[in-house]
Amino acid sequence: MHTAEQKLKERIKELTCLYEVTSLIVNSDYEQIEEVLKAIANCLQVAWQFDEETYVELETPTISIKTEERGEAYVFLKSPIKVFNEPKGVIRVGYPTPKYTLEDFLVEEQQLLDNVCLEVGNLLERKEIKDNQESIRRQVEQADRLRILGEITAGIAHELNTPLANILGFAELLRERVENDSLAVKDLDKIITNTIFSREVVKKLMFFACEMPEERSTINIVPVIEDAIDLLRATLAKNEISCQLDISSENIQLRTDKIQLTQVLFNLIVNAIYFSPPQSKIKVKVTDKKDKVVMVISDEGSGIPKDKENSVFEPFFTTKPVGEGSGLGLSVVHGIIQSHKGRISHAPNKPTGTIFTIELPKIK
Repeated sequence: MHTAEQKLKERIKELTCLYEVTSLIVNSDYEQIEEVLKAIANCLQVAWQFDEETYVELETPTISIKTEERGEAYVFLKSPIKVFNEPKGVIRVGYPTPKYTLEDFLVEEQQLLDNVCLEVGNLLERKEIKDNQESIRRQVEQADRLRILGEITAGIAHELNTPLANILGFAELLRERVENDSLAVKDLDKIITNTIFSREVVKKLMFFACEMPEERSTINIVPVIEDAIDLLRATLAKNEISCQLDISSENIQLRTDKIQLTQVLFNLIVNAIYFSPPQSKIKVKVTDKKDKVVMVISDEGSGIPKDKENSVFEPFFTTKPVGEGSGLGLSVVHGIIQSHKGRISHAPNKPTGTIFTIELPKIK
């Protein structure tokens, strides 16, 4: 039996704990949630009647906190942490066994634990709301930047198209006139090659700005894939890289834009070639499923750095040296896949390299 003085002492400890927990939560910094939860666990530890032997565990989906252990096995009081009425964690307060049993806990201690879990759940709810608001704000800012960028890009692309067409046309005419001058022909070939490259960049800019019309039809995509790889055979051989094509069927029907599909394959395979070492292999696997077509392109290159994984599909982002990449390739690929209502994702290859997986739905 507890004396009146002991009962009063326990109530004071419990009220002090609840006050401290409430103060911690009211003044919490959402960027330091783990520190707040550690402090709450410590408050609980000293609130129990046998505080020198009390052990506390606090767990959420992302955080696990344990106070200093006071034994090898424990008997626990526990209460769930609910976030938006869904269990998202638990707090356990225990005594070492066999010295203590459940009968050694006070009814008021369970009530205190339930109240603390309610407060922690409210804290996690507010943090989740704040995180969602921040995410929405970033999405709105990104959409606005892309809208402005799209308008600027469309204007630049239209301005560049005419002079590039003139340069290419006059360079080809001039080449015919000086075909007996090998040095002049060589220089003009460089002009023509670089102009064609510049036009391709402009095409990517125009597609990014949604200025390129689509022409979709239901086709067998196997020849398209084979032709795309064949066109890159010289580049593959030059870099001493092999490309293996694995298809589940010789006839895979898909409603798509042939040029855009070729563009997707070109961008992904050219990227794989760039980052792959000599004597390595690029694999292209195409699987025809009931409701979709899955394409997997894997390489044995250097892989995507961890800190860059979330940026690879952003416009103008590139890990290539200055002058070697426009940063539009994967952004264009992402745009094409999205316009086909599909999905594209990437993952590390084992033991090294990157795997890009494309899922294109069979839309009639």
